[in-house]
Amino acid sequence: MRSEPASQDFPLRPGGNLERGGLSDRIPGQSVIEKLLADRTGASSRSFLGRIFGADPLTPDNHPWYKGALGEIAVGRILERLGPEWTVLHAVPVGAGTSDIDHVLIGPSGVFTLNTKNHTGQSVWVAGRTLMVAGKKQRHLHNAGYEAARAAKLLTSGANQAVDVTGVVVIVAPKSMTVRERPSGVAVVTDRQLLRWLNGRPTVITPTQKALVAAAAVRAGTWHRNPPAGADAASLQHEFAALRTLVDRARLRRAGWMLALSILALVVLANLTRFF
Repeated sequence: MRSEPASQDFPLRPGGNLERGGLSDRIPGQSVIEKLLADRTGASSRSFLGRIFGADPLTPDNHPWYKGALGEIAVGRILERLGPEWTVLHAVPVGAGTSDIDHVLIGPSGVFTLNTKNHTGQSVWVAGRTLMVAGKKQRHLHNAGYEAARAAKLLTSGANQAVDVTGVVVIVAPKSMTVRERPSGVAVVTDRQLLRWLNGRPTVITPTQKALVAAAAVRAGTWHRNPPAGADAASLQHEFAALRTLVDRARLRRAGWMLALSILALVVLANLTRFF
């Protein structure tokens, strides 16, 4: 992915028409970004030669968190295009530990929890209760269903009215996605299909109902027994943007060296053939 300033990497507003504060201030991927940056605290910097040759600034343990953050940021940018009648929350802490829900949406067509999975360049296959990525079975459907049921229970209590929640697995930038049989109770869409899928659903709740649910959803206490203090969003954006620039530059350096070595090998081979 290309490197961009933080203001372009992240949605400019969390979405919806709620006042600032509470969960509405959280940015896409906030939980995984916090984890990634915490894990990198105190990590040794790359050597001079490492920087010259494009050594990866991420450790193997960092990569899943980095990839996850990119996926949630990409979906956050898409959700920014929803109309003002939608409330969009990101990285919602839930339960009593460190779990979170990637995105919570409340709009005319209902309430949704989005479980974002970054499977860039991989083939995805779905049939009923089975979802496979590159031939390996994943628990994405089960996890999305569990998140939706959990959210429905918490929002029903917080809003003091029955709230139905639909779980959605959002597959980011797959090479392909084949759906042999649609799963029941959980939707599966790619990031490119997401907006069309949301906007194509019928209206099921009134503006008054939506406002009540949104007011409950934005309260951190609705979701978490002891809501964690969120880090400064602007600081997180800046640090992640800086890390993303390092990762992108290192990748370009490695690609440049590989190209240079390939050209050198061709030149050597061409010269050798002249003598034999």
